[in-house]
Amino acid sequence: MAAIVWLVAGILLAAAEMLTGSLVLIMLGVAALITAGVNGLTGSSVLIDAVVFGATSIALLVLVRPFLLRRYAIPPPHQTGVDALPGKTAKVLETVDEHGGRVKLGGEVWSARPYDASESYPVGSTVYIMRIDGAHAVVMKGP
Repeated sequence: MAAIVWLVAGILLAAAEMLTGSLVLIMLGVAALITAGVNGLTGSSVLIDAVVFGATSIALLVLVRPFLLRRYAIPPPHQTGVDALPGKTAKVLETVDEHGGRVKLGGEVWSARPYDASESYPVGSTVYIMRIDGAHAVVMKGP
């Protein structure tokens, strides 16, 4: 009878993993299934079942889960194109003020305007790209 309880617990834990995706519940579910197998084969007591479940849970969480996370984890999205430009530095080629200007950003020359329209950045200064607005880089003086 105890083997059936462990079997049901293992199946429910594995099914619940689909809601979380953290690979914790699946490890506990597999441990419960292993415990069901041990209990079914040996007819062990509740104390032995608890020890088997605890030992296999810890082993799976410490040894198997980190490997699976490294193997199947989705890498963070990599920004490309103009989405990758905010935060980068640029060199001012023509004075940047409310009327415009030019900056050199990664080997390309961009039209630019200041983030704060009241500011002006002289030729040769370094600015940070705050955002890209159409064909203009919106820049701000860094720290």
